[in-house]
Amino acid sequence: MFDLDKSANRRTAHEYVRESLRVAILRGSIAGGTRLVQADIASELGVSTTPVREALRDLASEGLIELDAHRGAVVKKFQYDELVEIHALTKLLEPEAMRLAAQAADPAVVAKAEPLANTMERENDVGRWVELNREFHECLVSGIARPRLLNVLKGLRDTVAPYIGLALQHRDYRLGHANLHHRQLIEAVRTGDVAQAAELSSRHVDLTTQVLEDARHLFDSP
Repeated sequence: MFDLDKSANRRTAHEYVRESLRVAILRGSIAGGTRLVQADIASELGVSTTPVREALRDLASEGLIELDAHRGAVVKKFQYDELVEIHALTKLLEPEAMRLAAQAADPAVVAKAEPLANTMERENDVGRWVELNREFHECLVSGIARPRLLNVLKGLRDTVAPYIGLALQHRDYRLGHANLHHRQLIEAVRTGDVAQAAELSSRHVDLTTQVLEDARHLFDSP
């Protein structure tokens, strides 16, 4: 289930478990609806149940899992129609956030976003790419003074991320197109090109929507 990271000794057990679970969910290795048993996870990752419990709480706050009084921790599961609605909302809000980011043209944002884009271009693991993708988009708009907009967008990204990971895992997609969009978005923010930033953002959301459409059968299955 988990692809163990040899750099784990540089992190706390809590961080190690959280990252391992997050990447497995985003990769699609742990499907929506799966019950996460603390003792089983602890045994597989070689830790106690305490960091597992802490990690599950974190992932619940991110919207990746649900904590149920009777079933425990369960990976969230959505149907295709719900994902379409999420992306329709994203297409309304993301271009506006990117327009504001380009308007601000904050060099500090560009400086943080470029290394993420570099790493994504080298990354072959779908789960890690999807996690980096979330970080990248959050970074690009981090400088705008719209906290409510940012919170809503983060929730939308967090919700749809596992399904993007699942779609990419089960279909032979090349990530070059998405990575190219990322480079172009960085340049639009760097140069303050407001119109280009909004247009690219809209096209980028459309690309993700197509990925989800192509894998629709995976989400509507029981």
